Amino acid sequence: MEQFSPVSILALRPALPHPKAIRKGAGIRPFIDGRDVLEEIHPDGDSSCYQEKWFGAPATWPLRAADEPRRVELSNNGCDTGCCGGVFVTIQRRGGLVEWTNWENTNDNRVPVPPEIHFDTAQYDAELARLVADHSWEEPVDTAARLLAHRIADSDWYERWDCQPFPNGISVQQRDPSAEVFMPFVTNRSGGGTAFRWHKMPVSAQEPVEDQVRRFVEQITATDPRKSAKGP
Repeated sequence: MEQFSPVSILALRPALPHPKAIRKGAGIRPFIDGRDVLEEIHPDGDSSCYQEKWFGAPATWPLRAADEPRRVELSNNGCDTGCCGGVFVTIQRRGGLVEWTNWENTNDNRVPVPPEIHFDTAQYDAELARLVADHSWEEPVDTAARLLAHRIADSDWYERWDCQPFPNGISVQQRDPSAEVFMPFVTNRSGGGTAFRWHKMPVSAQEPVEDQVRRFVEQITATDPRKSAKGP
């Protein structure tokens, strides 16, 4: 594989899913020195850095770089990577550089993977922050998912109703013509144990998204999810 620059430049670009894709949330694709590395080594895969994984604090962002190395999933086949494979890389902050090393392509180990790649920490951190602050690409349903995640996180909803957020988080469930946001969570039962439940928020392009989210939050925060939410 063609070499990259001694110190590379990271760019993150949102990509809306194919209409037939299982997951409906936008995937965040890494471009290194202008090259879509996932397209080069896993062209039929989906980015694993979904929009909803960027809703939390910087310490939770999927591509964050810490002093301790982390193995990060970059792409998948619309299935669990332990079953169907994907692309992985180890990310670590070391001095003034962020290192991407130990690339793995478990989708097809015959495909050459990139070498060790280094980024300037300031440029790297700035690009992650820029992505999170850029909402220009969003469709109304993407905006609704983001705003709902922040509004619920800023409230005491989970504590008030003795619930826990589901690991996959609030996400886009459907796009036009029936746009919808999915909010999964777990409730604690009075007799012990837990139950998986969810709310769904329809999103219209005919009304400001902020008004729709505000109204939806007012509705769900005023009702007991054990009675108002859906579940098995």
